[in-house]
Amino acid sequence: MTNKVALVTGGSSGIGEKAALRLQAAGFTTYAVARRVERMEPLARAGVTTFAMDVTDDASMVYGMARVIDEQGGIDVLVNNAGYGSYGAVEDVPIDEARRQFEVNVFGLARLTQLATPHMRAQGSGRVINISSIGGKFYEPLGAWYHATKFAVEGLSDSLRLELAPFGIKVVIIEPGPILTEWNTISRESLTEVSQGGGYEAMAEKVRATMERGDGPAVASSPDTVAKKIVRAATTARPRPRYPVGKGAGTVVRSRRLLGDRTFDAVIKRMYL
Repeated sequence: MTNKVALVTGGSSGIGEKAALRLQAAGFTTYAVARRVERMEPLARAGVTTFAMDVTDDASMVYGMARVIDEQGGIDVLVNNAGYGSYGAVEDVPIDEARRQFEVNVFGLARLTQLATPHMRAQGSGRVINISSIGGKFYEPLGAWYHATKFAVEGLSDSLRLELAPFGIKVVIIEPGPILTEWNTISRESLTEVSQGGGYEAMAEKVRATMERGDGPAVASSPDTVAKKIVRAATTARPRPRYPVGKGAGTVVRSRRLLGDRTFDAVIKRMYL
């Protein structure tokens, strides 16, 4: 390989799109994948190779990884970015939707890692960069299924970091705070839809209003802010195990570490309820 090779999931918008552009500009031979191929046309025009991949479809992931390996001979960086937020009370969210949340946010990430790491082990190097969230460190009412997936990503990544280190593979967790992407709209819409007419409707309206306030530029950061951190994690000789990124991300992580459960519960209640 003349260039290092990177694969980015969830490349059709937001963090994934910006990360693919940044990695391409940094000299990586970059692949971006998503279900919505037509939305990756700007990436293709910038020289990024794009194709369809569904991280809930094993055959799609097997094909996609095989294509990268066949065309480039290996893979150096895997950015597991695909994910979404499904909000609503545990009681209200259909269990099939809860399973889908885990399929996209956790099992798709894990399966692609399974497919990439044999090639990284064979070459004695590689980076697995998992896009978690500050939502893997704290919690919100009516966000249990989403937060459960991000807590799972944190635990999986920490264990993975230790088991892959002897083979020269580094595992990095990126923990964005509020980011200006369509994630915000999708999560609020799911919250409103699943709560309508039910016992949690009034609570959902309060939570939705708090989430909406996080959309402003005074609170949220741009996707490119996260993309820059991804490139740093992909290129620095000794990346940190995790990078909180964006406005307020570090404060949330530190607060959760320092405050007891009852105190932190009180803070969350004041913010959301």
